[in-house]
This record gives sequence, structure tokens and C-alpha cells, in this order.
Amino acid sequence: MMMFIGGVLCAYGGMLGLCQGLERHYKQVWGKPCAPWRSRVLRGLGWVGLVASLLLCVQAWGWAMGPVAWFGAMSLAGLALVMLLPYWPRLAVSLAVALPVWGAVSLSPLAVG
Repeated sequence: MMMFIGGVLCAYGGMLGLCQGLERHYKQVWGKPCAPWRSRVLRGLGWVGLVASLLLCVQAWGWAMGPVAWFGAMSLAGLALVMLLPYWPRLAVSLAVALPVWGAVSLSPLAVG
């Protein structure tokens, strides 16, 4: 269960990175245009987040059901982002702070057992 929640959070962070890598969405949140280098970095981090999400789901369920769980995690994360971004864009970005915290908790020795 911890791995799936971590997978959802990583998928959320990945989709947020891909979203903020677009000029329109970046300007919606921050009110200024995005620098080209920042756009590339955000998109790269977005893909890293999606791959991390896939790896967490595969670790939890194996290669037979892991990709299926990954699509579910991406769907949940995408729905959350789509519902938050138009109304509370800064909140949508600040929720990504939960990623390192959850990662530290899920990778701790107590969570492995």
C-alpha cells in the first residue's frame, strides 16, 4: 500500500513537472513566462517522476500487475492535478512538496518490513 501511494505521489509530481514545463501553465501559476532552460528541466523532471512511479508500482506488484497499477496511479494523479490547477494553482504546485517526505518514509527500514 505504501508503494502505491508513493507511486501516485511520484506520478503527480511527474505530471506536474510536465504541466509546468508548458509556457501556458507555468504563466498561470507564477504570472511570468518560463525560461527555456527551466522548461526543459521541468519536463525532464516530469519524465523522471513518471518513471519513478512505474518502478514503485512494479516493486509493489511485480511486472504482471505493476504497469496496470501504474496506469491507475497516473489516472488518480492526473485527476487531482486537473481538479486543482484551474482553481488553486499554487496549492497544486505546493502539494509536490509531499514527494520527498513520502519517499523518505517509504524507503525507511521500518516501511520495508
